[in-house]
Amino acid sequence: MIRVVLADDQAVVRMGFRVLLEEHGDIEVVGEASGGLEAIDVVRRQRPDVVLMDLRMPGGDGIAATREITSWHGVVPGGRETAVLVVTTFDLDEDVFGALEAGADGFVLKDCEPEELVDAVRRLAAGDGLVDASVTRRVITEFARRRPRRPGSPNTTDLLTPRELDIVRLLARGMSNVEISRELFVETSTVKSHLTRAMTKIGARDRVQTVVWAHRNGLAEDD
Repeated sequence: MIRVVLADDQAVVRMGFRVLLEEHGDIEVVGEASGGLEAIDVVRRQRPDVVLMDLRMPGGDGIAATREITSWHGVVPGGRETAVLVVTTFDLDEDVFGALEAGADGFVLKDCEPEELVDAVRRLAAGDGLVDASVTRRVITEFARRRPRRPGSPNTTDLLTPRELDIVRLLARGMSNVEISRELFVETSTVKSHLTRAMTKIGARDRVQTVVWAHRNGLAEDD
């Protein structure tokens, strides 16, 4: 069962998301919050797989809540890591980019199709990330364009091995680990190992940040 927390200051929005998600037998809403500080508290207690996070809420904004929640990853002993799915009207403003910097794992539009929302929750819960979702890719592309790699940064070929570069390029094209393994004719475990090493070398905390790095360094297909 996929455990979800809803963080939005509008009760009607939370109710709508709950209905959409819980009509699927594999998703359960285990908590709700109307503000950022409350969201942190609920997530800390429930340890859901995914939290749907609104960015502009009273009682603590969604960016600060996202930063706090993602800071627990790999730190809380035996704790469940919670993926943050930002729900946005997609104005591409600084709040959206701030959420990306804070560690958000993906983005969906508030008026997205129900199937898109359910698919996003399932992908994040499975650890696949949302780097191939059109909204998340648009956010990443624009973010990388506005904040390019700083002059004097280490050259990509000096940081990663040829195989690691191949995997990061395919990741930036939106491929999952399984799809990358098929493309390169290697085991999925091999992809995970190379990707983990690559992320450590470039200082990326997750798949989304790795794709941002790829865009900034000219490794993305559409750059």
